[in-house]
Amino acid sequence: MKVGSLHGLRGKRLLLILVVICTLFLIWEWEKTPHPVNFIPSPDTTYLPPPVAHKTHTCEHATTEEEDFPVADDFWHAMSEREKQPFGVPSKGHKTTSSLKVTEVKKDVIVVAPLGKKVAGPSRYSMTEKAEQVLNVPPKDSAATSSVNTTEVDKNLKATSLEKKECNYGKGKWIDDDRRPLYSGFGCKQWLSMMWACRLTTRTDFSYEKYRWQPEGCEIQEFEGTEFLKRMQDKTIAFVGDSLGRQQFQSLMCMVTGGRENPEVEDVGIEFGFSKGDKRPSGWAYRFPKTRTTILYYWSSTLCELEPLNLSDPATGYAMHLDRPAAFLKQNLHRFDVLVLNTGHHWNRGKLIANRWEFYVGGVPNTNRRLREMGRAKNLTIHTVIKWLDSQLPQHPKLKAFLRSISPRHFFHGEWNTGGSCDNTSPLAHGYEVLQDASADFVAAAAVSGTRVKLLDITALSHLRDEGHISRYGFKASEGVHDCLHWCLPGIPDTWNEILAAQI
Repeated sequence: MKVGSLHGLRGKRLLLILVVICTLFLIWEWEKTPHPVNFIPSPDTTYLPPPVAHKTHTCEHATTEEEDFPVADDFWHAMSEREKQPFGVPSKGHKTTSSLKVTEVKKDVIVVAPLGKKVAGPSRYSMTEKAEQVLNVPPKDSAATSSVNTTEVDKNLKATSLEKKECNYGKGKWIDDDRRPLYSGFGCKQWLSMMWACRLTTRTDFSYEKYRWQPEGCEIQEFEGTEFLKRMQDKTIAFVGDSLGRQQFQSLMCMVTGGRENPEVEDVGIEFGFSKGDKRPSGWAYRFPKTRTTILYYWSSTLCELEPLNLSDPATGYAMHLDRPAAFLKQNLHRFDVLVLNTGHHWNRGKLIANRWEFYVGGVPNTNRRLREMGRAKNLTIHTVIKWLDSQLPQHPKLKAFLRSISPRHFFHGEWNTGGSCDNTSPLAHGYEVLQDASADFVAAAAVSGTRVKLLDITALSHLRDEGHISRYGFKASEGVHDCLHWCLPGIPDTWNEILAAQI
């Protein structure tokens, strides 16, 4: 019995020693490999929840493009779950982000707020506890982040940023600049449509003119019209798109002339098939004789080819070829040195009905039920046009092509035809800075990804400037109808052109 007891005691001691040795070995391995770094985010990590598209509304017919203020179709909800996955979007089972929208960024983390609710704060949105949970941000008193050594992660992030030589012009902040605006809102009558010249309206506050955009980590050279024309000597700059594209075109004309009358500038619209006698011209083109620089705009609100179904019938419908670029682009691409495309706000059922557009794919009426959804139809056209343009660029090595991201709308408390308004006149009331790297227009960003077409990213920076819209001061405004889609000029589109000049 004594021998048996002694043997059992020795066995227990040996087992205990083995447990201690294994424990020490595991602790040593854990300290050698800092696994928590792989799971706890670095303070520099940026999170991007899925953007939420505008609501779908129907527009009434209008005789001119500028008289109504259509809303972009709900292209986000039109996308299937599979189509959303490349954007890093959670599946339907992920309920936490479905009621949130991207509004602003703070401390290198995108800030979100409940849809339809503003978050208090004089210059930025503040992050709610719910938002922090959605983004998996550790609480302030969490010991997890303080106990993790993120030095290596930070080094890798900094190394990556140093390797990225191309400036992200969509990331930065708005700052005061008393040298603005770049031209007079009273004087640029030769190029600027009266309906967009807010200085000629009853508006009395023009503080929105006194700001300029400062990208993070890079400079935008001060725009000087004469110098720009010299840079663009013997070149043609073409804007093709909707009325927001026309605003950018008129803005550039005012910028290069300083808003002054210039009788020497030649109207060369006839060279591009533009007729002066049309009630609604399809475009405008002007040439500066000293530098032979041509700046033009062509109206193509959807960028796809529109073909009359019956030439002999004035009230004919139009085949809207979703898989064909606008004929104007095909016919004149070889003449352009800079091309800026834009589309977005005309993709809604109201426009489809008012303009008698009918979806065509492969040269025949569309029979694909999925493509009857406006969002998918728009995405097909954007991707088709960009893919075609990218295929043409090797034949035109001097051509610099851009897709401008969508210009944001700022209707509050309703839509343009249901009492929606944008009465704010205080600049940057909802924020002044954009910190996220990713574009707020994920559709445009995805379309140009992997192509030679560049993104002119203006969505997030323009979103902060709701005070810059025409609002209720438009000449054509009806009682209770606000224009919270188009911008006052001088104004935000001038910044788009400053960024364009820098990217050129």
